[in-house]
Amino acid sequence: MKKIILLFSLLGVLLVSSGCVNEMIGQKITVQNRTGEENIFEDFKEVTQKKQVETAIDIIENANWENAKVEMARYADYQFQFPSKNSSEDKIASYLLWISPNGENLEVITDSDRYVKLTKSDSADLYKILTGEELIK
Repeated sequence: MKKIILLFSLLGVLLVSSGCVNEMIGQKITVQNRTGEENIFEDFKEVTQKKQVETAIDIIENANWENAKVEMARYADYQFQFPSKNSSEDKIASYLLWISPNGENLEVITDSDRYVKLTKSDSADLYKILTGEELIK
């Protein structure tokens, strides 16, 4: 009887643990930065802290997006991806990010022709999360 109770207890712990691990999978943001003057990106950072990931996703999802095809004068400074919360599929949301010429705002474009220029506050917060550095130079 003791062995059965021990077995079920162990199974319960394993099931709870695996459920927590599955929930954590995908809760990260992958950041890449542009190298040189070409449109070539290399892995830069992974943001895995749950609070930072949630904050970044909230900034992106609550931004005032415009449905517009925008062509920028130069290649993006960064690109980043994270799992999309709005989809039942395992879809990755991908974004290109530019630092505005004045260095105070971030401009973001999606692959589905959506554009946003973030507020100074949101820009500073998102940049800090994605790079670990302050935005204003």
